[in-house]
Amino acid sequence: MSDGARSFADIGYDEAMRRARALVPVLRERADRAEALREMQKETVDDLHRTGLLRFHQPRRWGGMELEFVSLFDIPAEIGRGCASTAWNVANLGVHHWMLSLYDERAQEELWGKNPDALIASGIAYPQGRGRRVDGGFVISGFWNFSSGVDAADWNMLAVTVRDGDRVVDHRMCLVPRSDYEIVDDWHVLGMRSTGSKSVRAVDIFVPEHRALCMYLARGGSEFPGARVNPNPLYRVPLSALGSHCLAAAGVGNAQAALELTLEAIQERSTSYTAMRMRDFQAVQLRVAGAGAKVDAARLVIRTDCLAAQRIAGENRAPTVEEKLRFKRNVAYAMELCTETVDALHALAGANGIYDRYPIQRLFRDQHALAGHIGFSWDAQGAPWGLVVLGGEFSSPTL
Repeated sequence: MSDGARSFADIGYDEAMRRARALVPVLRERADRAEALREMQKETVDDLHRTGLLRFHQPRRWGGMELEFVSLFDIPAEIGRGCASTAWNVANLGVHHWMLSLYDERAQEELWGKNPDALIASGIAYPQGRGRRVDGGFVISGFWNFSSGVDAADWNMLAVTVRDGDRVVDHRMCLVPRSDYEIVDDWHVLGMRSTGSKSVRAVDIFVPEHRALCMYLARGGSEFPGARVNPNPLYRVPLSALGSHCLAAAGVGNAQAALELTLEAIQERSTSYTAMRMRDFQAVQLRVAGAGAKVDAARLVIRTDCLAAQRIAGENRAPTVEEKLRFKRNVAYAMELCTETVDALHALAGANGIYDRYPIQRLFRDQHALAGHIGFSWDAQGAPWGLVVLGGEFSSPTL
């Protein structure tokens, strides 16, 4: 680790969660301004660096916390109570430290040796990038949407499909420095505005072999290049099977925030027409109870997956295809529960829910924006598990 760099190697789970919890009221205060800026505020980035909350899965030898896998969900979920967009970026930028741990040791040295706080954005859709093998590495080009937190990032992980002629021969996640790609400011969206998830473009960029991770080696187990220096079972968890679980934390945190804000509002409100207290209506009580049960269920489903993945990694085996697809099924179902929660609570707000000053309108928009992620599509993620358990075959090169 470079001289003078901050180390968080002595920070445990409880302290990390305390730091995340302490940011919630600050993030709630900043949320409207951050949304107007369409990116994370500098003050928020500074707070995340100061607390180390972006380095929860970075190896301790680089000054990271190297916490158990479940922290990948728990920390962003707590932050999501304050701001779903910030939680989304914490999940993204934090999980990229975990992903860098899978790369060749030279790539880790190249980034963390200079700056262990270095932020890495991503473009994860393989069809949006194309690559060809050349001497010493790859030449890549592409246009990638949804590169969350890209304005604050020093690097980007860009997914490419590698072809030999018309034949697909590889899938790589390529580390590219900020100087080698263009940020395209097209992030004008319904919700999750302060994630700053702009697009990036790269044209004929050379990426050396050690900065191009073969994703067939990240499907679970110890075949990835960084295994020699990062032996913790944490890094054996398959990326493609659980890569959406950190992002789901933003949805759970957002639904929890909707519940908390609704409870506060109802405790203070009477109806406009009868002067009866809203809390005395059984329909209101049932709506709130249902919302609480759904967000608790969503949290439990996702945490159970994370704990199961950590256990399987500790057994030094890769999950079966059925297990991987079950994880993907579960996270999509959990997000449906969160969206149902936010929808029900937004409806409960009545006419108040249409005012910009009423925070639940932003939570409503954020929930529907984040739920559009392909990892949360029930149609896309539920059907493959159903196919496999019914005796069919499912094939994906990166799963």
